[in-house]
Amino acid sequence: MDFDKIEVKKDPVIIFMGTPEFSVPVLEGLIANYKIRAIVTQPDKPYGRNGILKASPIKEVAIKHNILCLQPEKIKDALQEINALEPDLIITCAYGKILPLELLLIPKLGCINVHASLLPKLRGGAPIHHAIIDGYSKTGVTIMYMSEQMDAGDIISQEIVEITQADTASSLHDKLKVVGRDLLLKTLPSILAGTNNRLKQDESEVTYGFVIKREDEKLDFSKTKREIINQIRGLNAWPGAYCYFEEKIMKVWQAYRTDNLFELAYPGEITAIYNDGFGVKVSNGEVVFTEIQLEGKGKIKAVDFIHGHPDLIGKILR
Repeated sequence: MDFDKIEVKKDPVIIFMGTPEFSVPVLEGLIANYKIRAIVTQPDKPYGRNGILKASPIKEVAIKHNILCLQPEKIKDALQEINALEPDLIITCAYGKILPLELLLIPKLGCINVHASLLPKLRGGAPIHHAIIDGYSKTGVTIMYMSEQMDAGDIISQEIVEITQADTASSLHDKLKVVGRDLLLKTLPSILAGTNNRLKQDESEVTYGFVIKREDEKLDFSKTKREIINQIRGLNAWPGAYCYFEEKIMKVWQAYRTDNLFELAYPGEITAIYNDGFGVKVSNGEVVFTEIQLEGKGKIKAVDFIHGHPDLIGKILR
């Protein structure tokens, strides 16, 4: 489709809803090309040891561009104000809460969402983490209509992004936020003109990428090398995979696998010392931790940790 030839509705009334840093390029792309009537984001949250309230990245963009910013505790509390703005379109990107039907019915052209997966794959709040943890070779961005069910609305457009073995959740996040911005700007003219595609999701192909829980972060050394490495990559740079070393939490940020077997070692046993880290026995062999972080400390190279712990071999991580 030639988007340059689409007759676009002039000066559409657009409301944007988002919260984290992932949403920032999407919003800034919109601001550069359209007039955004209002922005809706999560309330300021306590941050750090002192619990100082901190604005969301999206609120900071709203302040920078002097755009009306709404921060309801519950979205239903803002329905009247949003309705009074008479939006043609509401665009969401990682807002953080499921929207009620009353809101979805307000804009004339509907509510659309920028989702960081190739729907119907990886519905949910952590699709980027799970794309790596679950071993996907590709993911992408979907522009979709919103429905009452989580991430189940009709697909408007998609773009594929390959996942490399070097990717972490952090690097994939940075790729997808740019793809999300560009795909939305490419797709919006057809939505505003009413000429866009609309494809129902295949429910038989649905998978989920639910929000990461504490139990998802814990390394299980009875799993395979591939599963362990994917988990470490998929939780880097937040929140981090972890295990216990001598009753202290050890986060693991970087690791790789070897062809060594160490069949007589126990899962979690430290097997060997290498130039760049230390080996750990898993179900089908060995992984080498190269960057770790002990509880209460900063991130360090595993070789530096080894220097302070010369008797590592034979110790059990759990």
